[in-house]
Amino acid sequence: MTSLIEVSTHWPTQVSIADRQRALGLTDTELRRYGRGFGLSEVCWDETESETESLLAAVGKLTALRGREDKVRYVLRPRTQRFLSPYPLSPLHEVRREAGLRHAKTFALTEQACASGLVAVDVAGMLLAEDPDPEALALVLVGEKAYTQVAQVLAGMGITGEGTAAVLVSAAATRDRVLGFATRTVSVGDPNLVMTDEGFAAFRDIYPDMLMGVIDEALADAGLTTADLALVLPHNVNRIAWVRFSDRLGVGVDRIFLDNIPRTGHCFGADPFINYASAQALGRLRPGDRYLMVSVGVGASFAAMVVEH
Repeated sequence: MTSLIEVSTHWPTQVSIADRQRALGLTDTELRRYGRGFGLSEVCWDETESETESLLAAVGKLTALRGREDKVRYVLRPRTQRFLSPYPLSPLHEVRREAGLRHAKTFALTEQACASGLVAVDVAGMLLAEDPDPEALALVLVGEKAYTQVAQVLAGMGITGEGTAAVLVSAAATRDRVLGFATRTVSVGDPNLVMTDEGFAAFRDIYPDMLMGVIDEALADAGLTTADLALVLPHNVNRIAWVRFSDRLGVGVDRIFLDNIPRTGHCFGADPFINYASAQALGRLRPGDRYLMVSVGVGASFAAMVVEH
């Protein structure tokens, strides 16, 4: 059974969105909407830190990896943005080398946008299930740099941050066991990071039904209902979207972990894992608790994972 052995995170400098208003190209009205309406205040952002440095900072906090580097069979890099580094530069391979994982098979996953992080954990579990060594591990590296204004602002939805997460996965451990998983990709006729007005309207229309559908599927796979969930760990696009969706989900807002939305911004596919690390540090998860990790990518991809702590 796929298990999350350990999750570590790295937050670059937290910067006020008001201080970045001009760089983000926000009008005063838009700044108020993102702040008061969407619940955003700061984002993790540091133009001096490279993607390699950010990912290595997260990997360096994985205590369970030390001394077990030779057990890592796969390093997976789920991405929202297809390309960030010109050939032949590769932050992914730089991280693999610096972390002492030269022997691991290394590849990226794209085309699932911000849902790629949860999809990568599922893929890692399937690959490890085929490995004859029950101690074999996979490392999933999530989160990315937002170099351009296009990547830094999700118009009408949120502002991106550059937090990263390193997720150590096993197919034989008992800690944080994946009980159910589901994903769906639906074309809205616009697979780009910045959608046209028509694509955004289509995405908005299908969003609640598709999100609820994928959550229901993951819960059914786990043999559970929303009443069994101790906590929901969402993607950190904005607060108002989750407050509105809580009634549809049948889970009180107090059971949806929204603490990081004003602190990190939307850190691409890393959000559920950043929220997991924060919730665990705050004592919001106890042994035996079942929790739901959710992420949505524009284009549009939806993913939900039910896990037992």
